[in-house]
Amino acid sequence: MNKIIKEQINRLKPSATLAINEESNKLKKSGKKVYKFGFGQSPFPVPESIVSALKNNANKNTYLPMQGLEELRSAIANQLNQSNNNDFVAEDIIVGPGTKELMLLTQIAFAGEILLPAPSWVSYQPQAVIAKNKVHWIQTSSSSNWFPTAEQLENKIKSIKNQNLMLFMNSPNNPSGMVCKNLQEITEVAKKYKLIILSDEIYSRLTFDSQYKSISNFYPEGTIVSTGLSKWCGAGGWRLGFFAIPKQLEELKNSLKILCSESFTSVSAPIQYAAVEAYKGDHSAYLNAVRKILSFTGNYVYENLKSNVINIAKPEGGFYLFPEFTNAKFSSSQEMCKDILNKTGVALLPGSDFGVDSKKMLARLSYTDFDGSSLLSNTIGSKKLDHATIKKYAPNIVEGVAKLKDWSKSL
Repeated sequence: MNKIIKEQINRLKPSATLAINEESNKLKKSGKKVYKFGFGQSPFPVPESIVSALKNNANKNTYLPMQGLEELRSAIANQLNQSNNNDFVAEDIIVGPGTKELMLLTQIAFAGEILLPAPSWVSYQPQAVIAKNKVHWIQTSSSSNWFPTAEQLENKIKSIKNQNLMLFMNSPNNPSGMVCKNLQEITEVAKKYKLIILSDEIYSRLTFDSQYKSISNFYPEGTIVSTGLSKWCGAGGWRLGFFAIPKQLEELKNSLKILCSESFTSVSAPIQYAAVEAYKGDHSAYLNAVRKILSFTGNYVYENLKSNVINIAKPEGGFYLFPEFTNAKFSSSQEMCKDILNKTGVALLPGSDFGVDSKKMLARLSYTDFDGSSLLSNTIGSKKLDHATIKKYAPNIVEGVAKLKDWSKSL
């Protein structure tokens, strides 16, 4: 029989994050207690005003413009301009069914090569395989917050013959939970070599201790801003994300529009109308409570896991930690995570899924396995959030962390 699958597609595996979620659900159905620390999904409900907007617009049944509803694009541009000090207008925005689809189509359109810091989100590299784009990994370390230094970036660029390059940046970062502190230095290198930067800012509104800084502030002419509803709004299943593309990258934007028109056509009309409320409405009380809960929960996990055999950094945004189990003696981080799951029921993702050397005993931990609705309703308007609250509303976090620490001590 003739081969019916293209070679680069045959090399792919199912998305690691979706695979661990399905495996965890399968184990739970079989009766095993599973602590779902492997799947990164907001545990919080969508704000009620946005849900109401969806209900009120459920009768909207016509195709919307491919680029997105103009009222929504204007609201998005205004929100970015206010929060990031950008200068976007509605025409700069492309709305898609989640940013993942837009990233894939961008890689398909881009006639160059891809720079990825390691660790990076699990789907950047497989998408490059689909698009037949060569990937160049930049290995980072905890000493630089898991982001590349300017020197590392420049050295990598100098080693590449093709100087048509796109750098993917994700801050706050998945999987590390860290925020990039050297944006200015990276920008200087990017300008020198005329890099295109795809700035994945899906966790930007979940930055804990300071005002979020976008690299688009330093390098507006070369930065595509990518974000959406899924993380800050608890609406991952609604599938709405967007790109904000500067006028200097008009050629790329026009090609992306063509690919969008030949793939998803346009995003669901009711979802887009509801998203207008998401970007026009005042959701500060909701966001403040969400950040407060995630920061406190992340710090709880950090404080209870850190030890002389677990290297871990205090989280700065999003809902991930990236612990290293320094006394673990396994052939790979994949083998280590399998052992953890089998012996404790704690589901983690191995660091190798994010481009890190599999010999390093790193794993991503998502601290979202809790009842977000109850915790949110007991946090909005309240200043009190303590360990008793976590134990009451997030028992899986408390139990899973204890089991993980006991496992590390048993090695």
